[in-house]
Amino acid sequence: MPFAFRLPPYGEGRGERPLLMTVKNIQIKDYNYPLPDERIAKYPKAERDQSKILIYNRGEISDDTFCNISEYLPKGEMMVFNNTRVIQARIFFHKTTGALIEVFLLEPAMPTDYELMFQSRGKCSWVCMVGNLKKWKEGKLVREITVGDKTISLSASRKQEVHTGHWIDFEWDDESVSFAEIIDACGELPIPPYLNRRTEESDKTTYQTVYSKIKGSVAAPTAGLHFTDRVLADLDTHGIEREELTLHVGAGTFKPVKAEYIEGHEMHTEFVSVRKHTIERLLAHEGRCIAVGTTSVRTLESLYYMGVKLILDADLTEEQLHVNQWEPYEGEVAEKAKTVSSVESLNALLAWFDRNDVTVLHSSTQIIIAPGYSYHIVKALVTNFHQPQSTLLLLVSALIGEDWHKVYDYALSHDFRFLSYGDSSLLMPN
Repeated sequence: MPFAFRLPPYGEGRGERPLLMTVKNIQIKDYNYPLPDERIAKYPKAERDQSKILIYNRGEISDDTFCNISEYLPKGEMMVFNNTRVIQARIFFHKTTGALIEVFLLEPAMPTDYELMFQSRGKCSWVCMVGNLKKWKEGKLVREITVGDKTISLSASRKQEVHTGHWIDFEWDDESVSFAEIIDACGELPIPPYLNRRTEESDKTTYQTVYSKIKGSVAAPTAGLHFTDRVLADLDTHGIEREELTLHVGAGTFKPVKAEYIEGHEMHTEFVSVRKHTIERLLAHEGRCIAVGTTSVRTLESLYYMGVKLILDADLTEEQLHVNQWEPYEGEVAEKAKTVSSVESLNALLAWFDRNDVTVLHSSTQIIIAPGYSYHIVKALVTNFHQPQSTLLLLVSALIGEDWHKVYDYALSHDFRFLSYGDSSLLMPN
């Protein structure tokens, strides 16, 4: 049966935001559970929408087949999807000594804009992780690749070390060929390390959502992998509205929490693009929506804090709208957020679009969502089952509280498949 959303206005019955140290003192060991290797799905279902879905509805749990998800959503709600597309980010070079070097693209360095980067011709620079770095002390790495009917020489030169990796300059000897064509010709699609297998040809299709559009991610927003054109059409038929935004998923999404306390974990930065039209659609839904995937959650909740920052200072630039890891929990922005509704925040963002005469916001976020966080825009979530002791599990717990134990116990005892290629859940706390 469909559920009814009942969330009191912010500040009424939801309690005060916990002190920053309450969140920082969360011990990651409290977010552990046993995950046998055989429960990790190494491959997806033959038909995406035939995966299982766990329904968590205000504390009650049931399950169904994913293709029936629209039956659990009330007419008129809006779902927000992340339309990022995974790039073939792994490029391999052989040194003359025979050593294999892996260059893993993390984020554009020059140009920094993703769209301009993929249009680059002749040269570009990326921040990369480098595998087998000890074998690459200096000099260029070179390999021959075939793009269409052309043979092209591609080189990589390692420059300075930067905060998240290494600055790598790429050059190729045919300026009629774009960098997008280069990586399509020689790159390998990165799949999650916990699959413990090499990328296969089928992954090029199955590790992309059917609605992926904007190139830039090195990992898929995996909650979206269950949707098919048939399911999307069924949502439309049931009166569920759909909207898209973009967050380019970084390799940091797989970064384990090694610190005993959350305070010691540094969140990775990810780049977001949101259209003015999306803000208008959110406002038409009173500033609330159902998020498809944790990446959509991180973007939507970051939008709220961007709006709060604009209420404090209307002249901020896109770069200054970046949401820092602890910003929702301490300081001027966190204090102001206690009195700002999602509608007020989104209206501040809408005014920013108008003042700057732009239709797309390009910014970034480092937000961490952990127990103690108060959700502002996201009312419900479609998501897969996440790794033990991960920041994604913290995000889920922030939404449904200690019931995350009940959800994961049910999934383990009812033969659900886990992680990126596994089954999914619809979490509806109110």
